[in-house]
Amino acid sequence: MNAVCSSTHADVLSLDHYRTELRTGQHWSLTMRRGTQMTLTDLTGGANVAMLMHNPFNLLERYNAPDTLKCQHTFKLTRGNCLYSDMGRIFCSITADSFGWHDSVCGNSHAEQVAAQWGRRDYQKVRNDWHQNGYDAFLVELAKYGLSRADLAANLNLFSKVISDEAGNLALDASADSRDCQVTLRFEMDTLVLLHTCPHPLDRRAEYPLAQVQIDISRAAALTADDYCLNFRPENRRGFHNNALYHFANPGYYAVPSAQ
Repeated sequence: MNAVCSSTHADVLSLDHYRTELRTGQHWSLTMRRGTQMTLTDLTGGANVAMLMHNPFNLLERYNAPDTLKCQHTFKLTRGNCLYSDMGRIFCSITADSFGWHDSVCGNSHAEQVAAQWGRRDYQKVRNDWHQNGYDAFLVELAKYGLSRADLAANLNLFSKVISDEAGNLALDASADSRDCQVTLRFEMDTLVLLHTCPHPLDRRAEYPLAQVQIDISRAAALTADDYCLNFRPENRRGFHNNALYHFANPGYYAVPSAQ
């Protein structure tokens, strides 16, 4: 784990940039503050980053995949799309994306599925070469915040492109090259982010994938009237207004910029 930081004589622990890396099968969580951004980079290609989001001050408020897709009239997620909570607020916006297609419908891998596909390996026997699955990885992170399997919602899968055939069968597009691709999430409200790097549930590669994902956290630029995500869909502008109402009573209140 690597951290990139700046410091002064007054505060040697001051951070303005943080970086870490996760290999396949790991999990991670952090509360992202409003006005920060997270950039994820697939360093090796073939990565999958599954993500859940909760309101850290009301853990019952969580990422809502159906509302995110239907209010923006899309099946995929990419630049311009906002990620909504089940209370109509925006957790974060996708401000940059060089991959162009992220899945929000296929869910999570499970222990039985991973064992059937790649064999059963546990940490006690093979340590870091074990075959972790997404469901158990999320449960470990959820437990850190007093949450359990009842709090598992539909997750998104970054760097995973899903296609369908004429019969409507879904498959992971193995031809989609995600090596060195990046996606940046700007957080519009304080958000508890839980993620793992276990394989996508539709991954059919012969070997348990070995990938490396980089996470960079930094300050985001302030929202402006011409912001791409704000104006991407009329529904997004209403979502930002819902956020402004939510923050109205707080000292950090901000208003949605007026259209030019």
